[in-house]
Amino acid sequence: MHIHAYEKLWLACSVLLILFLIGTVTYGAVGPGVAMVADSEQPIDAQNLDEDDRFSDPRVEQVGENEYAAYVVAYQFGFSPDPIVVPENSRVTFYVTSRDVTHGFEVAGTNANTMVIPGEVSKLTVETDEPQEYGLICNEYCGAAHHAMEGKVTVVSQSEFESQQGGDSE
Repeated sequence: MHIHAYEKLWLACSVLLILFLIGTVTYGAVGPGVAMVADSEQPIDAQNLDEDDRFSDPRVEQVGENEYAAYVVAYQFGFSPDPIVVPENSRVTFYVTSRDVTHGFEVAGTNANTMVIPGEVSKLTVETDEPQEYGLICNEYCGAAHHAMEGKVTVVSQSEFESQQGGDSE
């Protein structure tokens, strides 16, 4: 049986393409820096967030000079706290979890975007600039009112942030 030279060429190209596909999928599955959220932290009980010190009272707190931690809970169909108020010219680390279903946490107009999974804590850090208001949206389908799930991230001056924090503790 004789195989034409062009058929051999196409057969060789097809085999190489299949091997390349297998290689890229394998690298993507085990490549550097790929880890599930739960690999870095113990899971939390999504049904009992009131017992977790971080999420029992969602808030923004100062953790260093110009460094803040924002503890956020996503739920059907909103975010707590809302609005999330952070000071300008600071570094804010968001710790976000869900009490019910998978949600998205996207600060519109920025590259801050993560998936929020019940029982997991998603962590992302952003640096703020001048005072501005950003929309906060859920970009993972979470139920019938998903389209209405929104919030706000408000960047305010340092003095305004301190006055709001002082007013909350009274």
